Amino acid sequence: MTRQDSHRSTSFGEPPSPAELDQEAEEVTLAVMAASRLLVAISARALASTDDSLTLPQLRALVVLETCGPVKLAVMAATLGVNSSTALRMVERLESVGLIDRKTNPDNRREVILRLTLTGRDLVERVLVHRRTEIRTLVERLPADARAGLVPALKALTEAAAEVAVDPIGEVRRVGGLIDDPLNPVPPEAPQGGRRRPKARTT
Repeated sequence: MTRQDSHRSTSFGEPPSPAELDQEAEEVTLAVMAASRLLVAISARALASTDDSLTLPQLRALVVLETCGPVKLAVMAATLGVNSSTALRMVERLESVGLIDRKTNPDNRREVILRLTLTGRDLVERVLVHRRTEIRTLVERLPADARAGLVPALKALTEAAAEVAVDPIGEVRRVGGLIDDPLNPVPPEAPQGGRRRPKARTT
């Protein structure tokens, strides 16, 4: 049975079989993977047109800092999914070209705080603008009905991902100290201006 025949039989009130549903899910999966590769390629071109000496993982580190503000080295490593030594080498490389500023946390001398320099912020903005422009050019090539169909489909995919994945920005803000972490509360002697100490839970 062809895919067209399966849709025809379904239109007469017959529910799709498990095999048909599985085939459809596989086709959607392959289409999403192809779109993902396209977006990675667009990001690579945007970065190469701006600074061909950087890698996509390094760009991702810069985007984390641009989105979430100053973070600790350990948070950077966790967000990128790499170990601390790998994150440190990446930070040292980005610091050496003036894109990241690395300072000791005045409230805890054992911690290092990372933030974008003005040069780093400008680089991220130029790369993202370039990427957005190229994506918009592709979208504008689509027929109007295809563009309209993409919006609900992509929103549905994003919503489905939110049900099974941790929001990376929310996680960075939590671990970075911007949101109270019940597993790592601020001690009573924390200096004024730090995070509020979370209230004790009642059972």
